[in-house]
Amino acid sequence: MPSRRTDPVTLEVVELIGDVVARYHMEYEDAAARHQLTGAQARVLALLSMEPLPMRRIAQTLRCEPSNVTGIIDRLETRGLVERRPDPADRRVKLAAPTQEGLHTAERLRESLDFAREPLAGLSADERTALRDLLRRMLG
Repeated sequence: MPSRRTDPVTLEVVELIGDVVARYHMEYEDAAARHQLTGAQARVLALLSMEPLPMRRIAQTLRCEPSNVTGIIDRLETRGLVERRPDPADRRVKLAAPTQEGLHTAERLRESLDFAREPLAGLSADERTALRDLLRRMLG
């Protein structure tokens, strides 16, 4: 009897998850390029559109070096999409925050991502909830 990790269904699920992730990344990179952004710049802008964040927290979320985030923020700031401002809770900390143009760009970027949204629309609300719950369980 095959182990639980190598049974055919598990192997197929792993392959399908990999295919979904690869297609999502490809579409995300294409959408970012249409807005003259790199994928990393688009991810940072999308993250900041939720709330202003300190650079260190952006780096932790994206699992990259803070120096990489500094370069990304510099380029977004040059384009007028992001600004640095003092953290009201700790004036020694600088927050990266989207400008109005940055918020508009993040919104247009979100609207152009059809791959994830369209297939999910084919699932019922209960199926989407079940999928969400299973993914959360997989991630611990």
